Formats: sequence, structure tokens, C-alpha cells
Amino acid sequence: MSTKEKILEDLLLEEETQKQNEIVLFNDDVNTFDFVIETLIGVCDHTPEQAEQCSIIVHHNGKCTVKTGDYDDLKPRCTKLLQAGLSAEIV
Repeated sequence: MSTKEKILEDLLLEEETQKQNEIVLFNDDVNTFDFVIETLIGVCDHTPEQAEQCSIIVHHNGKCTVKTGDYDDLKPRCTKLLQAGLSAEIV
């Protein structure tokens, strides 16, 4: 195995072992679609289309992963969602 192949193999293994956290948004009977969409655009950097799709998934399935990444990035985003009155948690 060449050095280049070994480095690529090590990088792939590292990517697999890095734990990615998720913000899960839950459905509620309080917030409007427009409010949820605007909040996802502002807090999670969604495109309008992505935010609309997530809001529809939350409405029909009861929950949806709206952001994936490192815990340190997700924690303040989840806090902002909660402060806006949405139901969300990091898993």
C-alpha cells in the first residue's frame, strides 16, 4: 500500500469515527409554517426551500433533523430555536 493510499484510508476512517450530532425539531400546535421557515433560515442557515421542506416533514412525521454537525456549532443554534419557542433537541 502506498503512502497516499494509507493517508486516504486514515482520512476515511477518521471521518467515519467522528461523531456528528443532530438538531431534531419537533412538531407543535403553536407555531405557523411561516414562522418555522423564517426561524430555520435565520438560525440554521437553510435555504427557503430547505426550510419549507423541513417544516412539512415536521408537520407530517412529528420531527425532522434540521442541522447536523459538531456539538459546539449546534448548541447555540438549538438554544436560539428554543428561545424562539420551537421544540428542539440535540441528539
